This record gives sequence, C-alpha cells and structure tokens, in this order.
Amino acid sequence: MKNTLSKVGAILLCLLLWGTFISAQSVPISGKVTGPDGNPIIGASVAIKGQKKGTVTDVMGAYKLQAPGTATLIISFIGYLPQEVPVNNRSEVNVKLEEDQKKLDEVVVVGYGQQKKKDVTGSISSINSKAIMEVPVTNAQQALQGRTPGIDVLNNSNKPGDEPRVRVRGTRSLSAGNDPLYVVDGIPFAGNLNDINPQDIASMDVLKDASATAIYGSRGANGVVLVSTRKGKISAPQVTYSGMYGIVNTLGKTDMMDSQQYLAMKREANRAAGLYDDNNPDASDAKIFTATEIANIKKGVNTDWQSLMLSQGWQTRHALGVSGGTETTKYAVTGGYFKDEGVLKLQSYERYNLHIAVDQMIGKRIQIGASSLATYSMRKGGTYNGMSASLKMLPIADPYDASGKLITYPTADNQQPNALLDYEDGNRVERLSHIRFFNSLYGEVSLFDGLKYRLNVGTDVMQNNYGLFQGKKNTDLLIGGGDATATKQGQFVWAYTVENLLNYNKTFKKHALNVTALYSVQRQREDTSTASVRGIPVEWQEYYNLGQAANVTGIGSQLGTWTILSYMGRVNYGYDDRYLVTLTLRADGSSRFAPGHKWGYFPSVALGWNVSSEDFMKSVSWVENLKVRGSYGRIGNTGIPPYATQGLLGRSPYSFGNKGVTGFSPILLRNPNLTWETTASTNIGIDFSILKGRISGNVDVYKQKTTDLLLQRFLPFSNGVDYVLENTGVTQNKGIEIGLSTVNLETKSGFSWTMDVNFYMNREKILALGEGKTQDIGNGWFVGSPTYVYYDYKKVGIWQDEAAAQVYKQHQGEIQLADLNGDKKLDDKDRTILGAPQPKWSGGMTQRVAYKGFDLSVVAFARMGSTVKSDFYSTFNTLFGRYNNLDVDYWTPTNHTNAFPRPNANQERPNNYNTLSYFDGSFFKIRNITLGYSMPKSIMKRWQMEALRFSVDVKQPLILAPYRQKYKGIDPEDVNVIGVDAPATWMLQFGVNATF
Repeated sequence: MKNTLSKVGAILLCLLLWGTFISAQSVPISGKVTGPDGNPIIGASVAIKGQKKGTVTDVMGAYKLQAPGTATLIISFIGYLPQEVPVNNRSEVNVKLEEDQKKLDEVVVVGYGQQKKKDVTGSISSINSKAIMEVPVTNAQQALQGRTPGIDVLNNSNKPGDEPRVRVRGTRSLSAGNDPLYVVDGIPFAGNLNDINPQDIASMDVLKDASATAIYGSRGANGVVLVSTRKGKISAPQVTYSGMYGIVNTLGKTDMMDSQQYLAMKREANRAAGLYDDNNPDASDAKIFTATEIANIKKGVNTDWQSLMLSQGWQTRHALGVSGGTETTKYAVTGGYFKDEGVLKLQSYERYNLHIAVDQMIGKRIQIGASSLATYSMRKGGTYNGMSASLKMLPIADPYDASGKLITYPTADNQQPNALLDYEDGNRVERLSHIRFFNSLYGEVSLFDGLKYRLNVGTDVMQNNYGLFQGKKNTDLLIGGGDATATKQGQFVWAYTVENLLNYNKTFKKHALNVTALYSVQRQREDTSTASVRGIPVEWQEYYNLGQAANVTGIGSQLGTWTILSYMGRVNYGYDDRYLVTLTLRADGSSRFAPGHKWGYFPSVALGWNVSSEDFMKSVSWVENLKVRGSYGRIGNTGIPPYATQGLLGRSPYSFGNKGVTGFSPILLRNPNLTWETTASTNIGIDFSILKGRISGNVDVYKQKTTDLLLQRFLPFSNGVDYVLENTGVTQNKGIEIGLSTVNLETKSGFSWTMDVNFYMNREKILALGEGKTQDIGNGWFVGSPTYVYYDYKKVGIWQDEAAAQVYKQHQGEIQLADLNGDKKLDDKDRTILGAPQPKWSGGMTQRVAYKGFDLSVVAFARMGSTVKSDFYSTFNTLFGRYNNLDVDYWTPTNHTNAFPRPNANQERPNNYNTLSYFDGSFFKIRNITLGYSMPKSIMKRWQMEALRFSVDVKQPLILAPYRQKYKGIDPEDVNVIGVDAPATWMLQFGVNATF
C-alpha cells in the first residue's frame, strides 16, 4: 500500500511540475482587439504585466506575441478603458474595450451649477489645477496667459505684487472698465486675485459668450472667470506639501551710454548749438562740464548705475494641506506662504494664506458647507521707481566719496541726486498691509425627487493700510526741495451676497430638463480716508505720528455704497442626448442709477446639436464627439461710480469781505438718465473629438456690439463744467478662436507626448462716438479704428539735406516727418494712426512629454502684429546732454544715419521726439520650461508615501521680438505703453511636491 501511494504521489508531483514548466514557457498567443461596436482598434497596446514585452494591433485589430500561459495581458488605447486579461493557458485571447466616457462626462462650472461638457451650449474655456501649476505663477490670472483662446493676459509691470490685465475677447468699453467679473466658489470676488493662493484653486472656467455670461446680467459684459477652490473628497486623511525656491535675475539691462559715449554725445550736442570749439577742447569742456565732472573725467570714472541699483531677487512658496473625508463629511485645510523679493531692493511682496473647506451631509436630504479664504499680505515699494532715477545718472558721476559715503549730488547738479540715497535706511518707506476674509457658505436641501433649494451666503471683509514716508534725503524731495513728507491711507470694505436658488433636474425617457431660478442681493460698503503732511520732526517716526508734522498738506475721506438686486431664470432642455436648448433671463436693479433707470433685463438663447449622437454618425467610428452650438444674448456693464447720476460738488476757497470762506461749485453735472452699457453678442461654435480622443478641440466665431457707451460729452467753458457723463457711442468686437488638444505619441514603453494649442484673432472697432463725431483726438478714439490707437506724426527718417529741410522749416539732422497731404507744411493734418496695441493674432502652446517618471512641459505664447510705445525712447532719449541717454545711432555731420536725430544742447528734447517711441510689439515667448521626476511607486510604498516629485523650472527663458533683438529693448510685453519701471526678469526655480 505504501509503495502504491508513493507511486501515485510521484506521478502527481511529476504532473504538477510538468504543468508548471509548461505554464512558465512562453507560448504563441494571438487575438483581436475591438471596440464596443465590434470594429477593430488599430494600434492598441498589448503588453505582458510585469514585463517589458508587448506589441500593438494591426489594421485588422489583430495581434501576436509570446507569453507564459499564466501571464496577464494589459490592453490599452486612447479613449478606451484599459483592461487586464489573464491568459489562462489560452492560445487565442480576444478583447473588447469599453469607451472611456470620462472626457465626455467631464463637468465644467457654468455659473450657479455644473454641466457635462457634452451638454454645454455656451462658449467656455477651462483650465485645471495641474495646468495652473505647470507655470510658476504668483497670481492666478497669470495661469490663463497663452492657455486658452480669446483670453489676453498682459503684465502691467514686473513689480512684486502687481496684478496683470485680463481681457476676454478684447476691449468693449471706452471708459466704464473692461475687467472680467471674478466669481470664487459661487460668490462675486471684488478686486485682486493676488489674495488667492494659486495652489488652492481646483479649476478656472472662463465664460465668454452671452449664453454663458448673461446669467450674471449687468456684470457679465466683459466675461466671467469662475474660480473653484479645492474641496475634500472621500479618502483617508491625506497630507500634502509643496515648496519651491527660485532665483530671479533681470533679462538684461537698458542699453545706456558709457562714459566715452556720453562725453561724445554731450560734446556733439553743444557743437550743434555752436557752444563747442574743437580747436580748443579743454576750454570748451570747461564750459559745458562742472568742475566735479571734469575731475571725474580725468579720473576715468565710468559708473554703471544699473548694476548698483539692481541685485538678484528670489521667490519662495510653501503650502501644507490635509484633506479627506467620508460619505457624510469632507474636509480640506491648506496653509500657504509666498515671498517675492524684487531685483530693486525696496520692492517686495509677502503673503500668508489659509483655506478651509468643509462639506457635511445631514441625513440623506440636507447638505451644508463652507469655504473660507483668509489672507494677510505686505507689499513694499508699490509706487517706487528706482530705475527712472538711475538711468538718468551720468556715467561720469562717482556715487561715493573717498571715505565710501554716498555723495548727495555726484555731479553738483541739483536735479540729479544720487539714486542710491533711496536705499539708505529711512529715506524712503512704503508699505501696504492687506487683510482679507472671504467666506462662501451654503445649505442645500432636496425637497423632493429632482427639486433642490440652495442658499448661498458670501461675506467679504477687507482692510488696507497704506503708508509712505519720504525723508529729507529721498531723491524726490532732493529734486523738489522741502522737509520730510508722509501720507497715510486707510480703507475698509464690507460686502455680502445672499442667493436663493431653486433647481429642478429631471429626465423623462428621452427628455432631460434642468430649471434654475435665482433671487439674490449683493451689497458693498467702502470707507476710505487719507492724510498727507510735510515737516516730520523726527524721521524715524515715519508715517506713524502725523500729528507732529509742521503742515497738513491734504486730508480727505469718502464713503461709497452700492447694491444690486437680481432675479434670474434658466432652462436647459435636451432631447435624446442630441438637441440642446438653453434659455436665460436675468433682471438686475442697481442703486448706481437714478429712479426709472435702475432695472436692466438681459436675455439669452443658445442651441446645441450633438451630431455624433445621430444614427447616421454611428458608422463613422473615428468621430466620437461632434457638437454644433450657437447663441445670442444681451449683457451689461455697470462700470460707473456709485453716485455718478447725482452729480458732484467741489470745494473752492474764496475771499469774501476780506475774509476767507469756503464755497462749493459743480464739478460734475447730474445726469439721472444714465443706464447700463449693453453688449449684444452672437456666437457660433463647434466642439469635436476624433480618433478616440487623439485630437479634440473647439472653434468659435463671435460678434459683439456694445451700445449706450458711458462717455464724457464736453461742454462749452461758459457752463463752468467741463463735461457731463452720458450714454452715447457704439463699439464692436468680432473674432475667431481655435483650441486644439492632441495626443501625438503614446507607446507601450510608457512614453507619451501631448500638446495643447490655441489661436485667436479679435478685431475691435469704434462704430460711433455720439453727436455725429468721427474722432476724439484727446482720448485717441476714432470711428472705424480700435478702441485704443497711437495717433501721431509719422517719422520717415532724418533730414540729410538742409535745403530740403528748410522747405518745412526744419534743419539738417532733425527728424523728418511724412507730409501726408503733400501741402509742403507740417501741421495737425499730417498726423495719422500709426498702429494699435491690438495684435493681428495671438496664440499659445503647451507641449508635454513623459517617460518612466520623468515629465517635461514647455509653455509658450505669442502676440503678433501689435504696436507698442516705449517710454524709454522719449524719457531717456533727450540727446541734449544734461542726463545720460540711450545708446542710439544719432546723426552727426560725419554719420548721416536715418535712425535718430542730432543731439542739440538748445533742445531739451528733439522736435517731435514722440515719433521715436513707436515699435513693432510682436513677440514670441517661452513662458516656462519644467522638468520633473516622480519617484517610483515601489519606493513610495516602502517609504509609506503616496507620491514624491522633484522639479526644476526656468521661467521666461526666451523672448523673440523685434523690440528686443533689433532695437535693444528688454521686453515688449506691457499694457499699451512700455513704462520705465522694474525690469523684466527670468527665474530658475527648484520645487518639491510630497503626498502622504
């Protein structure tokens, strides 16, 4: 019996070992990969789990490979859900993949609710948290730059804490403001998005057409930016940390003259004025240079003032958060810190953030929640412009005396105090402290199946304290003369929003119905005060003891309050997932307007057709989404001060009966007929996704017409008032927007390459100015032209021949202007429109590459065909010798250039010097390059971590622009005029992101 059992056991063991051996051997496996419709999927990846082996399907969806009988195959393809299929010793393994509906079912915020992308009828651009953090931004608005079509973001300056300008589909209003409305967690958000830590933002959705923005009525004319902050989710507690440190350097220095170039220019300027004798240079130099300057020239002084004023800056950012939740309670808490130390020593911006979000279910029908943002920031040197002072300084001026102390007037010229004096402790102190608490609370109850009531309450409290102290040795006071001055300002803002919402959402067979009704009120109260003094007796007191000053130079206070009462209704209807209709009507009543004109009504209608849901498209397997949509609506702009309809009185001192009395006179006439600017907008768009999501995008064409523009009508001087504010004038915007996302390459080895591209053109035009006027030269408004243009004489060169110049009463070496009407004289009739800041087209591109834990992204954008005006070429191109000058190619009797005129000591500036300031503003920028590495999951598991990523970023490494490469400028990106201020910079940044 034992022998029999031994034999049976041996046989079973052999069979088991043989089976294991057979299973471990690689055997040929074939099969076919199809979609849910049975059609073959070409290029699907078929890989062996745990191994690097794999293949792809052919044109028939078939594949062949060698794999162990116990292996598991991983089959994946773009647009489908991946599957893991055990071989189980089979020689044929067929797989049917299911479509990934995630993109089609992706939810976007549409205002007072959310919709699936496939159901949206309006024009909306979205950017998620990952895209926001792809670029090291200090302000949330900067994340929109070059990322979505139709949105123009330009930096106002490069000062720490400055906020960029945002325009959605161009400029419409001439005087009532063009900034979009910002809505954070459903509550309108006034002022500066600097108060929000970009890392607290989950998504930003930009509403562009009337169908999307009419729901915000009188505030939606300039577009709406919906900001959704991060919320908790169902998970175990998760701790995250992100930190970065960046080194900031200037992109370059302004090309000013060195000592030898300056000396040659000043001598030539005096030579042109007949004040310099080349036969007696020493005597001539003694006449045009001070004794101090002569001594410095002999010493060979050649001071680079820019290098003395500029230093390396830095940025740092840290955020620590915890989030998690259950089915009943979700929470997220994040604390953040940010510091930006500028390249000018007196400029910096520091911010502390706290964000708390809680969502709580009470039973099965009630949900409540709150989102709170608390911010404290300190900005220093917000109005300081050290570059202006330093660029004027002469290179032959020595900043220090023999003992190393600063010389107050390095050239003995009392109009050129030492620019470095502002850096001395206590000479200039400027601070703006800012505290803000922004809260969004809600309660939602399900009344019955499909019907919900929601109450939104938002509160916003802000306190700003501003102080500016300038000591006796501050450069501004050294030029103007006088004792130390101080200014102190305070501002307190209290605002609240209360919204009552009813929402009914129901599906009846093929019919989908969503109805939203709103009743809301928003109110804001702003209290400001200011005081300015001169003659601070103890300078270390700065602006903290104004009562001790010798003189009060200014005092004032102001209260501004406004309220908007609103009703809104919206109906979304869909039939069979094919035909979509959105109807919206909003009524706004504003306290800003007089009785009889307080209410405005803003309707819109939008239609959508999901072509891809039609039966005739089912055979077109390469198109998974195709939607056509169109909309029309009217939206408004309330951009006037709260009391503009009531007129304004101004105080005037007057002598009456040998006594000083105070009188009041009108300075702004009352106009009770003022009402909203109104924009009528038409939009036609197409959304598409083809080749299983490899290519997706949208195209929009739009036209907007704004009427009842709020403009100043100028009055005869005999009225005693300059102008009255009226509703008059018409503007138009039209354009095209294209957004495209592609998956360029995705391999079985884990390499992927994706791309986002956007392109847009916008054409602004003034159609009417009222009163039959065709132009307003003072404001630069011309019917038939963009809303902002450069109107001036046109420079065609430099006069080379004295006789030809004399025909126009000019001289050889001076700027030659175009005689546009050919009447042999130069007057106002020869001025023309030279260009506009509006580009011919703009676009952006984001490239992303990933492979085995490494990721690389490159973000770029371009503006082409615009014109810019550079203050550098007017302020620092005087060519008369008192101040240093841009290093330009100027005309001399031996250098007959057509670039710049001859220096002349008798002219403070060249005749028609503004014509030297206009340049091609086109540019291409690489905004950011990021290289990151994520640690492998196997290591993270051993370290008991969720994720760990290291990154290095280069911000603004490349600018290609005529203004930079051809004309030696630094950065052409600015709002209309390139100002003389903090220089453009680039940054090298190192970061880490950890999740536990």
